[in-house]
Amino acid sequence: MNKKMNLGRLKIRFFKSHYIATFFLITLASALLYLTVDSNVVREEESEEENRETTKEHNDVVAAASEEARCNLFSGKWIYDDVSRPLYDEEKCSFMLGDYACKKYGRKEFEYQKWRWQPHHCDLPRFNGTALLEKIRGKRVVFVGDSLNKNQWVSMLCLIESSLNQSLNKSVMRYDNLFVLKAIEYNATIEFYWSPLLVESNCDDPDTHSIRDRILRITSIEKHARHWNDADILIFDSFMWWLEPTMTFLWGSFGSSDAIYKKVGMRYRRYEMALTTWSDWLELNVNRTKTKMFFMSLSPYHFFAETWDEGNNCYNETQPIWKEEYWGISTDREMMEVAESILQKMERRGLNIQYLNITKLSDYRKDAHPTIYRYFPYPITEEKRANPTTYSDCVHWCLPGVPDIWNEILYSYIIAS
Repeated sequence: MNKKMNLGRLKIRFFKSHYIATFFLITLASALLYLTVDSNVVREEESEEENRETTKEHNDVVAAASEEARCNLFSGKWIYDDVSRPLYDEEKCSFMLGDYACKKYGRKEFEYQKWRWQPHHCDLPRFNGTALLEKIRGKRVVFVGDSLNKNQWVSMLCLIESSLNQSLNKSVMRYDNLFVLKAIEYNATIEFYWSPLLVESNCDDPDTHSIRDRILRITSIEKHARHWNDADILIFDSFMWWLEPTMTFLWGSFGSSDAIYKKVGMRYRRYEMALTTWSDWLELNVNRTKTKMFFMSLSPYHFFAETWDEGNNCYNETQPIWKEEYWGISTDREMMEVAESILQKMERRGLNIQYLNITKLSDYRKDAHPTIYRYFPYPITEEKRANPTTYSDCVHWCLPGVPDIWNEILYSYIIAS
């Protein structure tokens, strides 16, 4: 009897211990499950918070850029800023060309690098190379035009490189008139296409084009346009090459025995005809839902001093022009009106092209040209060296410098789009 009772007590104790152990395991498993779920929830919340922060930052950039695009970015003044300027170092830009490398070629004062453009009623968003590359991921950006457009393209490459942590592919590939930089991580390209008159001409060689007797096929553009017709973003310019008093129109092919040549004055009419050929081609060939287009207004040159009666040019100029209503004698309003009229006609035909009127803001900057501080492809005689104003480059711009502002404005429009 006692043995049976003892056995019963053992069974009860065994069952109690087993029950306690089971209860402990269930409790432990529940706790682990709770901790795992709770940890996942925390991680998800942290991830969502990070995404919200990233999205907010992106939206803030876009909202700010949209606001700037609505503001008149082209009306303002130059502010001396030696804190945030320059935006990059000339010597550290892998893409710098001798045409714009003023420091490398002997310029000793660098105040020209430290001016910031301040619109009257808003601020330009600071250029962000990562944000731009994200915006153009998988896309093709092409600058089309002359050496001033190339000046802007080089500025763009320097700006992108300086604001990225990772390095860009430093190799620019060349395919005849087309120069291509690939941003491999973003599957994007930033390109320049040499076409100074937009239409076909005898100045179409990027290396050998210093030709005063300019011959052009005023109605022919396909030779050039087929190289940029599938771009996602196109930035055009064309002005300086039209300033010759006469040019020759060609009907037929270069070198053809039955070609017809005619020397033509009428600068504005020539310009209008070429831009009409260009706009007609775009109307028929551009993908209006895909391609964003920009046209840069004329870039002013400074072959005379501010008062225009001193007989000097941009050589040794170290300060901007301060007269807010200033308009340089070389800044051809009629040429601008021709371009603006063509762009308005394009808009009426459903072609959306953004006109970036950088003329006035650039006209103040008589101090920012290379003058004698650049690479010259020809030897400078001793006679010229004795009078630097005779060979000063008052057309192009030192980098860092004015074209960086053009690109900050272009950037604000691309980001806001």
